[in-house]
Amino acid sequence: MSEQQIPVAPVLPEPEPEQEPAAPAGKDRPVLRAVLRWTAALAVFAVAGTSTAYGITRVERTDLPGLATRPDGRWDYPRIVRPPLPAGRPAPFARNNAADIHYADLRALVLSAPKGAKAVPALAGDRGWTNPKVFLAEYASKDDRDALQGELTDHGLRHIAARGWTMPDGTRTRIYLLQFETGLIAGEVQQDEFTGYDDPPLALRGAAANAMDESYPAAATADGNSLVEEFAEKQPYGAEQVRQAYISSGDVIALVVQSRAGGA
Repeated sequence: MSEQQIPVAPVLPEPEPEQEPAAPAGKDRPVLRAVLRWTAALAVFAVAGTSTAYGITRVERTDLPGLATRPDGRWDYPRIVRPPLPAGRPAPFARNNAADIHYADLRALVLSAPKGAKAVPALAGDRGWTNPKVFLAEYASKDDRDALQGELTDHGLRHIAARGWTMPDGTRTRIYLLQFETGLIAGEVQQDEFTGYDDPPLALRGAAANAMDESYPAAATADGNSLVEEFAEKQPYGAEQVRQAYISSGDVIALVVQSRAGGA
């Protein structure tokens, strides 16, 4: 698929003129943490979205670096299949891809739902492109939504691809992939808007109090091309516990949200 063939995502509406909101307390925070943290569910994007996936045709999840864990028997995911690259385009992080661009169709990089999942139609969007307003609705504060909308517009957000589903046990999962022009621009957005030291700078709906999730081990096989930061809602939970993770990989930023009554 060529770049010209990819449908254009809905354009973010310009925010109403208003006084620039004050930066959240977490804005003046340390540089990105050096230690990469991974989870079996979240590492799928980091692996499928980097050059590792382009050397794979069809493999079992347990054969992929970062996913070499025994299945827990709950969810049966389809095999990961590498999305095709347009003719003449390099893989992300290749030597001849200085901008760290994912040239494969972004919609093919979203994790497929496991067997038995009930899809969330609103995330499918128009021809697979999700309206930015759907993504922005994940955040609790209107001020945060308005400010983030302006930042995404200013940084030239190209597309949002997303997928969501609910499992029979009540676990809800939503995955958003945001694509920018270059890895440098995406890195600026990640650091300025989504990176927190102890908690995420922007609170999601239903997750007012969060903390860095220390329950996942650091990956021993991380290749250094992606950064994963995960947070978990602190007790006492509301109707559900919410877990979230931001994954930065080249020109793409991912947000993964998972929630479940009694604990995710």
